[in-house]
Amino acid sequence: MNPSRTPTPPALDWSLHLLVVGLLALAAARAVADGRPHAGATVAVAAACALAYAAGPALLAPRRSPSAAGWWLAGVGLGWLALLALTPDAAWSAFPLYFLQLHLLSRRFGLAAVAGTALAAVVGFAAHQREFGLAMAVGPALGAAVAVAVVWGYEALYRESEARRRLIEELTATRADLAAAQHTAGVLAERDRLAREIHDTLAQGLASVQLLLRAAERALPDAPEQAAGHIDRARRAAVDNLAEARSFVAALAPPALEGTTLADALERLCATTADRHRLAARFHRAGTPVPLATGHEAALLRIAQSALANTVLHAEAAGVEITLGYLDDRVTLDIVDDGRGFDPAGLPAPDPDNGGFGLAAMRARVRALGGTLTVESAPGRGTAVAARVPLAGSPDTGPDTGPATDPATGNEARP
Repeated sequence: MNPSRTPTPPALDWSLHLLVVGLLALAAARAVADGRPHAGATVAVAAACALAYAAGPALLAPRRSPSAAGWWLAGVGLGWLALLALTPDAAWSAFPLYFLQLHLLSRRFGLAAVAGTALAAVVGFAAHQREFGLAMAVGPALGAAVAVAVVWGYEALYRESEARRRLIEELTATRADLAAAQHTAGVLAERDRLAREIHDTLAQGLASVQLLLRAAERALPDAPEQAAGHIDRARRAAVDNLAEARSFVAALAPPALEGTTLADALERLCATTADRHRLAARFHRAGTPVPLATGHEAALLRIAQSALANTVLHAEAAGVEITLGYLDDRVTLDIVDDGRGFDPAGLPAPDPDNGGFGLAAMRARVRALGGTLTVESAPGRGTAVAARVPLAGSPDTGPDTGPATDPATGNEARP
């Protein structure tokens, strides 16, 4: 039996049912109309065949049970053979039987059943005519060939349709998985961006305020005026940090870049750092300035902020120089101090308690613009941070929507 029958539309099923009943009725009617011998028996057998055919789909569910399909086809076939013995018109009913056998039986048994049915139709018709001619074999054989071609062609089309349906379902599922993966990647990227922004803005601002308040605390007993100066600078740092926090919430560009150029922002950064801390910070510009995308300016400003914050907190430097350079195909930013230096290879891994996220954040910013960041330092020989960013063709030239703080403020760990 055929364990995986190809489903058929209800319209085709009803067409086959009507064809079977119509051909049986035609055989019975012609037997009566022509006054043939055994007309009553022909009508009775035709009616029995019709009832057996109708009982199969209603009671035995041949589509769902291979064994039931086999027994049902055997019963219908025997009834058809009995009818064929009574009237030659029963040979026409072989045609719908072909479709039933091919559809309900396996391919091998279906072909055998069709061949046997065609042979029985030829023999039965020739017996009634009491002679045999080639034309008698052509009709049943041609009908069998057409039935095989139609059924196998329909099954091939159905399999192809099912394959396409499964492919569409797989593509739809893949698209959904891809959308979910892109959403997850976007969430992770946004978390990473927010972590960098908080590190370079709010954390540095709070560290700077803490550093100034500690200085004021130490100076308060013996030098009240100096302590008041520290407190005033801490207040201004807090005001600047509050502006950065509001900018962060509003997802605007860094306030230091509003209405000005990157060079001017870096120059003010140096002036603010020198005013708030005992550090000679100087700014230099090299080359002919060219317009930069907001993303480039924000990233370079924050790199300078983070590097200066490290210098203030850790370098114990007397001076630091920031140089912004414009070359033909890239922009450069160098931050060089004369502090105590460190061993870049001996830096501990960043962690929430001890910090150390500054260098990773700087590199992430430069990498997002398709550039490079190098750090050169050695104990007792100062530190040089160099960023190189291409002017065109960078992967991310859109505005950096995160906020920026005054990078002259603190950083929790040396990069």
